[in-house]
Amino acid sequence: MLPEMVVRVVYDALFQPIQLGTATIKNRIVREAHGTGLPWVDSSDELIFYHAERAKHGAGLLFLERAGVHPSSAELDWAFYDPAIIPGCRRLAEAMHAHGAKMFVQVCHRGSSFPGPQSPAWSASAIPNPVAGEVPVEMTKAMIDDVVAGFVQACLNTQAGGLDGVEIQAGHGYLIAQFLSPATNRRTDEYGGSLQGRTRFLLEVIDAVRTAVGTDFPLGIRISGADDIEGGQDAAQTSDIVSLVEDRVDFVSVSLGSYYRYHRLIPTMEEPMAFEMPTTEPVIRGRSVPTIFSGRVMTLDAADHVVRSGVADMVSVVRGLIADPELVTKSRERRESEVRPCIGTSQGCVGRPRGRIACVVNPSVGREHHRPSRPEPAEVRRHIFVVGGGPAGLEAARMAAIRGHTVELHEMRGELGGQVAIAANAPRRSDFGAITKWQADELNRLGVKVRTKSAVDDDLVLASGADAVVIATGALPRTDGFQASRPLQPIIGIRQTRVISPWEVLGAWSHRSFGRHAVVFDDTGRYDALSVAEALIEAGSAVTLISAHDALGAKLPFPLATAGAARERLVAAGLIFMPHAFLERIDEGCVVGGHAFTENRFKVEADTVVIVGHKEPERGLADVLQGRNLELHIIGDASGRCSLLDAIADGDAVGRLL
Repeated sequence: MLPEMVVRVVYDALFQPIQLGTATIKNRIVREAHGTGLPWVDSSDELIFYHAERAKHGAGLLFLERAGVHPSSAELDWAFYDPAIIPGCRRLAEAMHAHGAKMFVQVCHRGSSFPGPQSPAWSASAIPNPVAGEVPVEMTKAMIDDVVAGFVQACLNTQAGGLDGVEIQAGHGYLIAQFLSPATNRRTDEYGGSLQGRTRFLLEVIDAVRTAVGTDFPLGIRISGADDIEGGQDAAQTSDIVSLVEDRVDFVSVSLGSYYRYHRLIPTMEEPMAFEMPTTEPVIRGRSVPTIFSGRVMTLDAADHVVRSGVADMVSVVRGLIADPELVTKSRERRESEVRPCIGTSQGCVGRPRGRIACVVNPSVGREHHRPSRPEPAEVRRHIFVVGGGPAGLEAARMAAIRGHTVELHEMRGELGGQVAIAANAPRRSDFGAITKWQADELNRLGVKVRTKSAVDDDLVLASGADAVVIATGALPRTDGFQASRPLQPIIGIRQTRVISPWEVLGAWSHRSFGRHAVVFDDTGRYDALSVAEALIEAGSAVTLISAHDALGAKLPFPLATAGAARERLVAAGLIFMPHAFLERIDEGCVVGGHAFTENRFKVEADTVVIVGHKEPERGLADVLQGRNLELHIIGDASGRCSLLDAIADGDAVGRLL
């Protein structure tokens, strides 16, 4: 007789229900609060579709963001202190409950971090926030009481709207955190001084809310394990704060950081998975109430480990679920290879370049109501010929194949990935390549014919008999010395062997010397120059970065988040930064430049010079095919658009159109 087989449920630790107060959450997978920039449900269904897509595919608990508690808070917050919010809450609740998920609301006053319409901002003390820059007013007792009442009203409205619980935002440098941190609370009254004094405001909010909503409505707090401010709140103090409040709440959610170091609050790919663990674990392990861990958890495998090891009872997966709403379903069905990876650039979800949530790797994010991840099959199946195996071409081929077309893709190089494969060679940027690897794997799964080392000309295209041709041939670094700020005055001396492109640096930095002194000229203000500078430093060169812009990564969306970590590393490594400048000429052993719109000139020693400039779209094949009675689509860098977000969005759009 065969021995009895023990079948382990995949990620079984995550799929145990848990009680948060009176609410039963079906699993341990949380999607914590985050800004979306989407309109409230009174004027659009976009917010409902966005959250419902994550609920439908398995997240047990979702948090709604930006629930303002008082008119003195940020003007962009939803006014949860106003009963007019209740009907919209009911619509959200109905949508979440239809999928067996619960939705809690994070109630928040942002204090001096994001001032409201009144002036000055309100805070614990008259200490200006480094992001907002406004000097706040130290709140009086009457102001404090008014805000406490606002928290109460916001929670009552949440309860009346049929949502399932509330989370008081006591972290991330917002108002309550400004009272908790000794760096921002310099008060001498009962709300300052000792830990008990600094915690008084939080306790008053918790007790007032609990009295109002009763014991049948889940109530928790969100707090930073440390606020990353010199002389501020550290993990030991946070642990003491949690000890003071845990018998008053139903759960505690802990993450890290504040607006003083925004890139630690929402980390990019440079940070390892679950990087907050050393700070968070001492705060949350062994608590008497359920705890939620946050900190760049991107996979169910990592989340399962956190729960199984006893660090926390639940785990928040935010950007992983932004990138792929089906992450939970696919992973539990052992289809992890099909999960679209978050690569951690923060350029879409945090940067929100168009004012609303987006995702570098998933163009459907925030547009789920009219752009579902799985489009309808094409009415007529066609033969699609894609030229270029970078992110734009890969996405066009993937989407066309999903819709049922016969697709062939040709790439001139020996590997797929295009410029993404080059960028992934930069120090601490290897995650960048995960998206094009996923796209390539998906093409293989979908049966797309892929040919590498295939130089395409018009004869090959015409001989294929394709119904439509997609040109995704990318762009090449310019070698003519062009700089955007001086379009009629190219850099003199550009054609020297020691003047190289970013691609040459990123392809060789780990095994090549670039001399004692290297100069990087940054004409674009994007991440390329930061990667090149870091690679040169790690190769042993002293680096001067001369930029046409006013800051490192100035043209990145929300550079505090997207460039902050790199800025710190580069400055710590001794980078010399020269803003608002241009290059005039490259001489023997040095470069000569100037400051924009002045007569000032400077000379910088340089053994190697790297020009990080605007690229030249590769449109030769497209030009030849024009007028050949073909359906022709030019996308990605070949069209002049020059970001990964745009490239994948272009590929997605044309794939849906074909």
